[in-house]
Amino acid sequence: MDQFLPSQQSALTLDSADSTAATAALAPNGAADPAAAIDDDDDDGVPQVAACISSMVDRGGSVESHRLFLARRTALEMLRDRGYIVPEEELARTLPEFRAWWANKPELEHLAFSTTLASDPSNKVKVVFCPPEPVKIAVIREIYSGVKEDNLSRLILILQSRIMSRAKESIKEIFPFKVDTFQITELLVNITKHVLKPKHEVLTAEEKAKLLKEYNVVDSQLPRMLETDAVARYHGLDKGTVVKVTYDSELTGNHVTYRCIF
Repeated sequence: MDQFLPSQQSALTLDSADSTAATAALAPNGAADPAAAIDDDDDDGVPQVAACISSMVDRGGSVESHRLFLARRTALEMLRDRGYIVPEEELARTLPEFRAWWANKPELEHLAFSTTLASDPSNKVKVVFCPPEPVKIAVIREIYSGVKEDNLSRLILILQSRIMSRAKESIKEIFPFKVDTFQITELLVNITKHVLKPKHEVLTAEEKAKLLKEYNVVDSQLPRMLETDAVARYHGLDKGTVVKVTYDSELTGNHVTYRCIF
């Protein structure tokens, strides 16, 4: 466990060079020869891929390790955006580096990490990856047994399968602190980094009070955002929290609005 955590040109106007190239790309029977169309192979016979695409291609390793890497990285970014202390080296870890680190101890417990809030060291959070099987009450109880002595203020469970309804209900019964649950598929991409997603800023208690006083309104008069909204869940927002949303695009124009979690 880590501690912290593509103008079409008429075919009739082909010049002689193009005609020669087109003819050379035909097999003896007149059919197109796929191999002749590839003229930029590397030494291993693998076609060169544009750099912008190559960086997104996973040429080796298992799908499982790639999913775990993406989910863990997003979880780390999520904690950082919530104000928790996250080492930069953890955020900068690449997929090959993760696979090398993971191969030494391929156990889910190795993926777990905990950290504290930068503004309040007593506020501690821990992220735990659940097994790939459906999560039952027994698993929830086992997780609790493993963290009950950690003096946590919050727990984040990353599920790799569905959670049984009874097990989901038992979370509130068993844990004396807030528990956030995410499917691993929800964390493969950081939604807050999407180019179309407006900027969300969580107001402090003082900033909220100033806003309400300035506009002479109360919480219930502000536009609302569900506590189950993807952005609200990402930031771990509780009811009553106010978020400043800044829009800046050709479609929406440049404006600011405020939303209250309910």
